[in-house]
Amino acid sequence: MIAPPIDPPTRRTLSAALFALVLGVGAHAAHAQSTTPPAVPEWALPGSSTHTQVPPPPGFHRPALTIHAPIGIFQGQTDVGTAVVPGSAGFDPASRQYTIHSAGYNIWYTRDEFRFLWTKMSGDVSLAADASFPDPEGYNDRKAVLVIRQSLDDDAMEAVVGEHGTGMIHLAERDTQGGTMKDAQFRFGGTLANVKARRIGIEKRGDAIAILISLQGEPMHPYGPPITLHFQEPFYVGIGFCSHLPAKVDTAVFSNVALDNAAGKF
Repeated sequence: MIAPPIDPPTRRTLSAALFALVLGVGAHAAHAQSTTPPAVPEWALPGSSTHTQVPPPPGFHRPALTIHAPIGIFQGQTDVGTAVVPGSAGFDPASRQYTIHSAGYNIWYTRDEFRFLWTKMSGDVSLAADASFPDPEGYNDRKAVLVIRQSLDDDAMEAVVGEHGTGMIHLAERDTQGGTMKDAQFRFGGTLANVKARRIGIEKRGDAIAILISLQGEPMHPYGPPITLHFQEPFYVGIGFCSHLPAKVDTAVFSNVALDNAAGKF
């Protein structure tokens, strides 16, 4: 079987098939032979009563591992930041559902680790989906995300609408490559009120990026003010997931995914 083509070299994108072997398919074989957990940097461990997660050391990066093969409406998929356990994704044509399996310490700070299903686009964009987590016991800060991203580098400029395991949603941005993420958090529900968004969306209208939401099935509507972020064209648009656990894979399911190359569609 011929392996899928590897992403062409970019500033920090995979430049040798050997890396794919070691961190991709080769990782599955290694785990089959050994139960020793992969090494995880102290800074990447999730927050707890005895530990605080902190930003990665300056200059820390891992190159992306990309598969250039269509999956549903998307052109390809990438392990952005290449977590120590490889991710995967599938698409069910009958249900039109996307299932993403991913480890990854976070989508935050100055770099990210998550599985990303993407397509390249220009101009205005509307993207919406229903997001759910099959495992009710997953880490509370896991993130299902809708993303507009400048590149596949782990520290790329981006805008993210995220839904956390608790139900909290946010609109986050990294406004320069290598910059620190910042966000607007909306804690309207989650575990406190047992209310979670029925549907989330992200919309790009020129340089204005807005979060869209439907709580109970009402029409999608903006929630809070937009941010301003200028992307060079083309850019990457898609869905992704991060377990928020550096070496443990969890799952998110995206249903009723809608993507339009225009604003004001949802």
